[in-house]
Parts: sequence; C-alpha cells; structure tokens
Amino acid sequence: MQDIELELADRLVRIFENVLFTEEKSIQQGYFSNLSIAEMHTLDAIGPYDARTMTETAASLGITTGTLTVSIDRLVKKGYVIRNRDEKDRRIVRISLTREGKLACRMHGKYHKVLARHILEPYDEKEQQMLLTMVEEVDTYLQQQAARYDGSESIRKTAREVADRTRRRNNDDG
Repeated sequence: MQDIELELADRLVRIFENVLFTEEKSIQQGYFSNLSIAEMHTLDAIGPYDARTMTETAASLGITTGTLTVSIDRLVKKGYVIRNRDEKDRRIVRISLTREGKLACRMHGKYHKVLARHILEPYDEKEQQMLLTMVEEVDTYLQQQAARYDGSESIRKTAREVADRTRRRNNDDG
C-alpha cells in the first residue's frame, strides 16, 4: 500500500506542475503572450459578464485586495480591465473586462476544455464517468483540507461559484 501511496503522491505533484507549466507556455506562445498565468487567472476570476468588486474578486482568488490592486493596475495598463467607481457608493471599485480581456478569458477557458478533451479521449463513456467521479472525490477532499487550513469557507464557496460559472460558460462556448 505504501508504494502505491508514494506513486500517487508523485503523480499528483507532477500533474499539478505539468498543468501549470503547459498552461503558462500556451499563454506565452499564444496571442496573449503579454499576460502571466496569474494575470490570466485574475481575468477568469473577474469573468466576462458582470462587473465585480475588488473585494469579491480578491476573495475568489484567495488574495488580499492590496495584492489584487497591483495586478489590476497592470491589467488596466495592458488594456484587459476597466476600473470604475460604483455610481451609488463611490467607495466601491468595480472591475470588468474589456473586449480584449473577454477574448483572453474565453481563450483560456478553451485551453482547459481542450486539455480535458485530450485526457478523456482514449476512454469510453463509462471510463470517462469513472475518471470524473474520482477527480471530483479528490477535489472534494482537497477543498475540505483547504477549508481546514484557512478557516474561510466563504472564500472557497465564492471560488467554487466562479469555477461553476466558468464551466457553464465554457460549455456554452463548446
């Protein structure tokens, strides 16, 4: 049993590293090469539809608003994000994607969809469903562990909502 645990641990780490590596390389070699992977994930967290507050976006990314402000400053300069004060409460800053930001967000979603398609391709429908079930179980376990460490289930809930909206959006595009 210990050998299989070690093998699984090694594979999980390698999968995580390879997903990040290939995602970053695909961004660097694509049309949006002036974006970092962190900036792309920030665009995803903002989403292509409604304006979001800085606080909501920072919470969904699990970062402080100060850290987000630095990233948003760069994304505004690059032309991917628009920052506006709320008309009713001037203290609130709302951020939204420009047309270019929306395009980057959609292309990034397509990258994830193509990755999933290539992983699932060799399997029949029953095996695909079994793989999805196992991945969901791993995801659930990791979410529970993350909640234990940061004690902030509301941040995780918001992140799940963003991920769900992104998945629905990507399914609509496909």
